[in-house]
Amino acid sequence: MDQSDLRVVYNDPQHGGLCFLTPTPECLQKYSLEEIAAKDVPAGLPYKIVHKDELPDFWFIGAWEIDDAELTDGVGAEYDMFPEIR
Repeated sequence: MDQSDLRVVYNDPQHGGLCFLTPTPECLQKYSLEEIAAKDVPAGLPYKIVHKDELPDFWFIGAWEIDDAELTDGVGAEYDMFPEIR
């Protein structure tokens, strides 16, 4: 599966609602989607990787919700830069 077709979703309790992470093609050439998610999802928040076709239509995206129990693909790390940059 082409990683550029995948998105990372997580719930943001600080601001409320669901967040979507779409990595750039340039970043995906250097890092895996899991590495990008660990860096960019806030520390301690669980996330799920989904195919872009699983996301709702743009007009309904604000109403979409996901239960934390479904966010099983990883957890945001304690760092916000890639290891070789830190």
